[in-house]
Amino acid sequence: MKQQHAIIVLFALIVASSLTSFGCYSSTSQRVSEDMNQALALTMQEQQSDVISADTIRIFNSHLQLEALRGKAVLTVDTQKGFSPQPQVSTATIFSLSDQRPSMILWSMVLLWGFFCIYRYRQYVALGMYGGLALQEGRFVDAKGHVVRLTPMQQQLMEMLWMSPSHQLTKKEICDALWPKKPDANDTLYTLIKRLKPVIEQHSDLRIESDRGRAYELRAKN
Repeated sequence: MKQQHAIIVLFALIVASSLTSFGCYSSTSQRVSEDMNQALALTMQEQQSDVISADTIRIFNSHLQLEALRGKAVLTVDTQKGFSPQPQVSTATIFSLSDQRPSMILWSMVLLWGFFCIYRYRQYVALGMYGGLALQEGRFVDAKGHVVRLTPMQQQLMEMLWMSPSHQLTKKEICDALWPKKPDANDTLYTLIKRLKPVIEQHSDLRIESDRGRAYELRAKN
């Protein structure tokens, strides 16, 4: 798998984990709110008073359907609504009640995939990878360690571009190195480049670009 694809998968897993966790929390929050409001309505109907006392809280907790809420949900007075009691519960309590197992599985996958991405990156660095390609013992190998099969001329041209500090060579430099006795090798070079391009693009994230017909550069895809 190409490095950027691995990063895309990592971010997709992070987004999926976050959305799953948020979805579980939201549904639980709604269920908790409905239970507390129902318990409050029954409490006020039974007590027939808006005054909050120890008995109010006891009755309120007895009407809660979610057993885990009992003792954790509280009643507060809303001064902006005529001192009417309002049920409240902490975010931590709602989170503990929500089923986070699916999101935890996804977060575990995020962690494992993150380690995999780090491993692949270190592998790229250790092998001297550039754009998913490495030169080992005179042969080009892709990110999976497979040898990229090139003709002798393609191999020689790739090595020249690879060894160049800028990964760029002029047409004259290439022609003089590959066909020193040929007066005009432009057409031959064009044919060689044309056949080499698809091979390189198939096995790596690199492509050979022409600089206004004067030079060729081995460049990583954006």
